[in-house]
Amino acid sequence: MGRVKTRFIKTIAKKLYEKHKDMFTDDYEKNKELIKQMLQIESKKLRNWIAGYITRLKSRELSGS
Repeated sequence: MGRVKTRFIKTIAKKLYEKHKDMFTDDYEKNKELIKQMLQIESKKLRNWIAGYITRLKSRELSGS
């Protein structure tokens, strides 16, 4: 069972995902680099949480769940 993401992380990730849905993939590393370019986040940990949640959203979309 994974860690629970805060509402802040989910809100940012969902907004980015809806706005740039076609740019994101189910590859975490690519998503991490995209977020690094899109947002000016100093914290690696925060950026990685957002990238991980977006990766999860994209994976769910692709699998049809």
